[in-house]
Amino acid sequence: MRILSLAVCLCFTTLGLGLPDDGFKSIFNGKNLDGWDGNPKLWSVEDGAITGKTGNEPHNKLKHNTFLVWKGGEVSNFNFRCKFKIDGGNSGIQYRSKEFPKGEFGPIVGGYQADFEAGKTYSGILYDERGVAGGRGVMCQRGEKVRWTSDNKKEITGKTKLTSEQIQESIKKDGWNTYEIIADGVKLIHKVNGNVSAEILDESPKALTKGILALQIHVGPVMTVQFKDLELKTLGAQATPPEKKKVN
Repeated sequence: MRILSLAVCLCFTTLGLGLPDDGFKSIFNGKNLDGWDGNPKLWSVEDGAITGKTGNEPHNKLKHNTFLVWKGGEVSNFNFRCKFKIDGGNSGIQYRSKEFPKGEFGPIVGGYQADFEAGKTYSGILYDERGVAGGRGVMCQRGEKVRWTSDNKKEITGKTKLTSEQIQESIKKDGWNTYEIIADGVKLIHKVNGNVSAEILDESPKALTKGILALQIHVGPVMTVQFKDLELKTLGAQATPPEKKKVN
């Protein structure tokens, strides 16, 4: 009884004082696409999840990649996390990105992309969509730790704890998976299902420091992608500054 009474007391005390939150804020209300901008013929909410679908009809057979853009402002140093699942094709999460004039199928976005797909190669990589970050294509393969130097050269500095193959094995083909992006100054980290999939130090003059956040549906095979539990935490000013070179 004493233990139970203590537990009840602690519970009410906690509720009364309020626990400090972890700083994450939801950016999707689970009901509609308020606060987001995209083609309503392609993007909707189904079963409480943001849903992007392509097809073979004139209105949904894409001729270019298109996006659902978060209208809550630009992101710079932040931690983003969500759940996703995908059936067919390729998708990704744009961050520190820029919006181009809209195309036939809706918003067009370029910049850093945390990639994922229904296939077995690209989920977890860092990709430079539309070459906004200097036309660098795949900037970091899954399983790599890389540094882009001040003269815009890529150096592989190590490997992640799990191999690319092990990370792929953790991905549920027909179920929900988690994606996390940490962007802190020049340091970028992608995690899939809690496992670091790519780690980047981008000291290139082409590095992106801020921009919009967006979700992608990709031209090509018919696909359906879903996102839920989208949460964003703003980090302070660059907490991990680039390592300064010694001056002789």
